Amino acid sequence: MSHFTNILQYAKPYKGYALGHLISNVFYALFGALSFVALIPMLDILFQKDTVVPTVAPVYEGIGSLKDFYKDYLAYQVHIYAQDDPQKALILVVGLIIVLFLLKNIFSYLAYYFMVFLRNGVVRDLRNAVYKKTIELPLSYFSEQRKGDIMARVTTDVATLQYSMLPVLELIAREPLTIIFTIIMMLLISVKLTLFVFIFIPLSGWIISIIGKSLKRKSDRVQSEQGVILSTLEETLTGLRIIKGFNAEGKFNRRFQESSERFFHFSNKLLNRQNLASPTSEFLGILVISILLWYGGQLVLVDQSLDGSSFIAYMGLAYNIMVPAKAISRGFYNIKQGNAAAERIQEIIGAENPLKDKDNAITKTSFDAEIVFKNIYFKYQDDYVLKDFSLTIPKGKKVALVGQSGSGKSTIANLITRFYDVNKGEILIDGINIKDLTTASLRNQLGIVTQDAILFNESIKNNLKLGNDHATDEEVISALKVANAWEFVKDLPQGINTNIGDAGGKLSGGQKQRLSIARAVLKNPPIMVLDEATSALDTESERLVQKALENMMKNRTSIVIAHRLSTIQNADQIIVLNKGEIAEQGRHDELMKKQGVYQKLVDMQSFD
Repeated sequence: MSHFTNILQYAKPYKGYALGHLISNVFYALFGALSFVALIPMLDILFQKDTVVPTVAPVYEGIGSLKDFYKDYLAYQVHIYAQDDPQKALILVVGLIIVLFLLKNIFSYLAYYFMVFLRNGVVRDLRNAVYKKTIELPLSYFSEQRKGDIMARVTTDVATLQYSMLPVLELIAREPLTIIFTIIMMLLISVKLTLFVFIFIPLSGWIISIIGKSLKRKSDRVQSEQGVILSTLEETLTGLRIIKGFNAEGKFNRRFQESSERFFHFSNKLLNRQNLASPTSEFLGILVISILLWYGGQLVLVDQSLDGSSFIAYMGLAYNIMVPAKAISRGFYNIKQGNAAAERIQEIIGAENPLKDKDNAITKTSFDAEIVFKNIYFKYQDDYVLKDFSLTIPKGKKVALVGQSGSGKSTIANLITRFYDVNKGEILIDGINIKDLTTASLRNQLGIVTQDAILFNESIKNNLKLGNDHATDEEVISALKVANAWEFVKDLPQGINTNIGDAGGKLSGGQKQRLSIARAVLKNPPIMVLDEATSALDTESERLVQKALENMMKNRTSIVIAHRLSTIQNADQIIVLNKGEIAEQGRHDELMKKQGVYQKLVDMQSFD
């Protein structure tokens, strides 16, 4: 229930709708109970023709005589209207029943009307909260998760809550109020019979609860397996070219079918357990009604402490109490099922974010002096990727990081952008530890071009405006020209408004990389971080883009992580990394004279 309580917290902004729902349900339950009690005078008219009708208004003598007062008062009003004409009396009573049922259903609609806004609002806010937390969490969180499982939590698990746990909100007020008002009317008709009912209804509820105990576990397995299915599908769509190229369609098909088969079996077990709830509760309800018929018949025929018309109305009320009781038991089933989804959602919402801004974090609006890496140690898991790494980058300088794969080059980019935090040491910008800055203001100072050109299923213009939402079309075109991308963009059917497809699938690798460079150019930050920025370009494009990058990086601080050493020969300083430590540093010609690690790297590559 704790997860259900957490979900209910999202209903707080909708207190007005909740109040409207509650008030409507009060009247719904009241008129629902009265509509059955109104049957008593009609039954008296039909079956008790010799009943003495009061000719004077009855006097209320206390709660103990409320039932008799109610019956006599109705009979008196019928007498005043009908003047001993049974047909008129019947029309009056039937009209009263119609009015009561009409009012009951009007308030039923109003209760559902208010609940629509409450329930859908909670679902919307919950889905938004999960997505917001998803994009706030650090990259390290997702390295431990399947993307498909995250997608399942944001979509399928929220939908599960919408159709399992959240409908219980409708039961919180409606069904208990219906039961309360119905029990009051039942007590007024017969205390003995009502006490008899109280013996069997809890017994029924206990039997139903036994069936529902394993629902949460079965539901959790179903939702987890759905995450595996989505993850397999996402991996298939992402790597379809490789799958086909390696003739691995059969392997992935088997993996998907195995997961689908497990989902099939888990779903069967879950749904069969759910399906057992309805017939079980219905049978128990009929059992209780049957026992009531026997015991109530004794009170009418043997004890004669209850009249026939009251007993028939009582049976209607007993049925009226069984319907909400059944709904409540079904609601508990749904809570058990939804609890698994709520728990999976809470895992994301409640996940700790180690990169969260401090309460007094500084908002930095400019870069004035230098970037300092001071005795940095960092590891992704067990082994340190960087060890005692120290480096100072003055403003306006171009620093290149080179080294073999796994030497820690890209890790520097991950740390300066604060995708990860250092384990030891500190990174300072203008003397301020980046942990003391707001993450947003830190990244506003940075322009990032990654090794993989990450583009979105949007127009070229919208892809470029990601970091500068107010850029004009002229500024967009200017950035494209700097990145040497305008030459192909201008020939596209809709120019900068052309949609480039999922992950830029309509473009070549070199074109995608040039667009990602243009995106960084348009942002126009004081610090550029280029992580293998030219790795996807052919030789001709590389020359053109390299020249554009050099123009862009003039008078700008740049950290260039390069595999192709031809792109960084003009760097102010080259840092050669080896197993997380600085092996050499200096300018290109200085390092070549040393005939050390750098020269070996250069010798492995051919220059034009």
